Amino acid sequence: MTIRVLVADDQELVRSGFAMILDAQPDIEVVAEAGDGAQAVEAVRRHSPDVALLDIRMPRMDGIEACREISTVSACRTVMLTTFDSDEYVYEALHAGASGFLLKDVRRDDLVHAVRVVARGDSLLAPSVARRLIEEYTRAVPRLPQPDGRLESLTARERETLLLLGRGLSNAEIAAELVVSEHTVKTHVGNVLAKLALRDRIQAVICAYESGLIAAGSPPRGGAGACGSPAPASG
Repeated sequence: MTIRVLVADDQELVRSGFAMILDAQPDIEVVAEAGDGAQAVEAVRRHSPDVALLDIRMPRMDGIEACREISTVSACRTVMLTTFDSDEYVYEALHAGASGFLLKDVRRDDLVHAVRVVARGDSLLAPSVARRLIEEYTRAVPRLPQPDGRLESLTARERETLLLLGRGLSNAEIAAELVVSEHTVKTHVGNVLAKLALRDRIQAVICAYESGLIAAGSPPRGGAGACGSPAPASG
């Protein structure tokens, strides 16, 4: 199956460079390019790509607003690209529905890998971005929780799974914590995402903190999972 990709960046050299790298892959086809967010949204409507690479800073409509519109009008998944490793952009992009977030100095192989990961329905963040996401919700000053009635639909074990997702644990770590198989964990994660209408594990982390399931200011559990890893955050 060929992965159809849109590349949107207002810098032509950057845009064409990413397009060239991706188009050279046997399983990826760049179906459109765009120079701003408005063009990107229109290109998604016209070409129905599987994945859109969106620069955050673009004229007319920035990448975050384009991501928000794309998430609303299509099933296309988005990967945000930026030169700025900034908290503000990370959280805005994730809340807009982004499935991946990479810095523009990403290696060629990692760019291709990110597109493939996101296309199959997983999520992916640069390690520094994943670390910031968890740290934002574990700062000393707690946020006011926003009660989420959807959590009532979860079984006790699914609620435990969401709690551990929010603490940054991988599937293997969750399996060890709950003393179950990784296959069972994948089933629980899938159920959590479906019942809460969440696109991926990233949104599950946000949900766990913003709903008050995990108190803001409480530290994440130790281990690599708490800080994010280069591997995809798969279901």
